[in-house]
Amino acid sequence: MSRIQQGIEGIRMAAGPIGLSTGQDTASWFWRMTVAAVGMTVLIFGMLVLDDRRIGAEAIWLKPFKFAVSFALLFATLALVTERLSQPVRTGLVLLLAAAGSAAAFAFEMAYIAAQAARQEASHFNGSSAFHEMMYGLMGLGATILMVAIAVVGIAGWLDRGARFAPGLRLGLGLGFGLTVVLTSWVAGELAGNDGRYIGVPTEGGPRVPVLGRSMEVGDLRPAHFLALHAMQVLPVAGILVDRFALPARTTWIVAVLYAILTVLVFLQALQGVPLISA
Repeated sequence: MSRIQQGIEGIRMAAGPIGLSTGQDTASWFWRMTVAAVGMTVLIFGMLVLDDRRIGAEAIWLKPFKFAVSFALLFATLALVTERLSQPVRTGLVLLLAAAGSAAAFAFEMAYIAAQAARQEASHFNGSSAFHEMMYGLMGLGATILMVAIAVVGIAGWLDRGARFAPGLRLGLGLGFGLTVVLTSWVAGELAGNDGRYIGVPTEGGPRVPVLGRSMEVGDLRPAHFLALHAMQVLPVAGILVDRFALPARTTWIVAVLYAILTVLVFLQALQGVPLISA
């Protein structure tokens, strides 16, 4: 056994069952949040159809709809992972705190984004008052809590020797969750520092990608943000395929490297003020 492998085994043995047992199944928490997010998605879709008001070029209910869909996918992913962890880890205090923090962030962000939509006001990059600036800061805190939860679940899945993961899937989880945390933090930091999603000033009513609303005139940071967020789904799927077709373990590493390069290139292109898709 190499020194690196010995070190990994040492970390796993030291971690043991992550946290004190609470008797609460974290997977059930994440499944409940998934159901809540799906319910919000259906409700907000109805508002999107019935209410044609807009903020600039975007329907007022489009942002809360996209957030609800994103939360449903996030929590379903976390639920699928945590339900395959061993019972001591799945009921550990650390994972329970991660789930509780995620629930609080989810409830706060969706409530505020929906409330702002109902008022026909922007929830993000709204510096019109001290209140809006404070709420935007709290949403940033909520996003940080969600990133911490993703990291905790990813680390638990990687360390838990009793988890029901084939080797490729275990590696895909570790790489995917890790990339999501690192890349999303980087791109989101640029979004916050830029105080907006655009690098450049798009013309009002200018060309945009249908449905998604991405600018086709100037740099738009959202495609890179999308790719960063969904590494946690793409890499585990790659790991499942590696296991299914008995591919070399390095295949998952290759996919992870290529995915990271793609995300970085899309991000750097946006920073240059160049749209991902030009009109």
